[in-house]
Amino acid sequence: MNILTLETTCDETAAAVITERREVLASVVASQDALHRRFGGVVPEIASRAHVERIVPVIDETLRRAGLRPGDLDAVAVANTPGLAGSLLVGLVAAKTFCVALDIPLIAVNHLQAHIYACRMAAGADVFPCVGLIISGGHTSLYRCEGPLDFTLLGATIDDAAGEAFDKVASLLGLPYPGGPAIQRASQGGNPKAYPFPRALVHDRQRLDFSFSGLKTAVRYTIAGPGRRDLPPADLTPQQIADLAASFQEAVVDCLVDKAFLAVEQTGMNTLCVGGGVAANARLRGRLEHEAHHRGVALHVAPLALCTDNAVMGAIAVERFRAGCFEELDLDVYPGVVRKTG
Repeated sequence: MNILTLETTCDETAAAVITERREVLASVVASQDALHRRFGGVVPEIASRAHVERIVPVIDETLRRAGLRPGDLDAVAVANTPGLAGSLLVGLVAAKTFCVALDIPLIAVNHLQAHIYACRMAAGADVFPCVGLIISGGHTSLYRCEGPLDFTLLGATIDDAAGEAFDKVASLLGLPYPGGPAIQRASQGGNPKAYPFPRALVHDRQRLDFSFSGLKTAVRYTIAGPGRRDLPPADLTPQQIADLAASFQEAVVDCLVDKAFLAVEQTGMNTLCVGGGVAANARLRGRLEHEAHHRGVALHVAPLALCTDNAVMGAIAVERFRAGCFEELDLDVYPGVVRKTG
């Protein structure tokens, strides 16, 4: 069995071919970072138009690398939730076109479930049940994952996603987009205790939500003071930038690690799986490993190549194929997050 998986939820155009044994025959990702860099973040209209231009070449290259023809495919899977509406539509239309032309089944993939399934792919063994932490530019969410297709939302950001906060703070510091890698590089040699930035909601031992808006504001006020519209990152010394980046990064990591292990405590589960672009952050990975070892919790963090959006994590479609979860051709996109799946 060969499944073509498509991923176009945000600003990466990706395709992969996965077998029923979860073997990856080929994977291609076309990044849009260069297109969005001048804006300091993803512009939805630019993203969707780039998907239109790239989806066919990406699929063609994926099949070429896999040594397959379209007729060798047994199903097509596509992420249809959550994400940017225009971007999602491009992938869904491409998937439906293949299914109609080849008379093969259509499989819907939940993008957030797929990020956790990247941990399953890397582990080579079952990781469920677990607590799932998804951290990206658009999402910061905790789930109770009874199985690969059974997720219940435990908590999420009430304002900005962690990845968005990284992008915005990087812009404040005069650092390039994407902000996550830029902040991590700038933090080297910085003092993470130089600025006492807030850790929102960490003292609330009942809620499993996150908040990063106030943290962004605190960084802004530290740089320019309240009320100023013009921010002068050029006036900051390299050491100030390093200290600000390190202090901001530490605050985000503290919040993520605290709530992740609080979720482990509250659910009684002993496995934590972490995925999403921000999961590539080295400081976060180190802190998660230290805390998991200290608590005796099994930790699975997606490998770096599977943290940012990709179609390999769409291998969760194998689970849906086996469960007979196929879709009609009137399947639509759902940009928002659903609290319960299964």
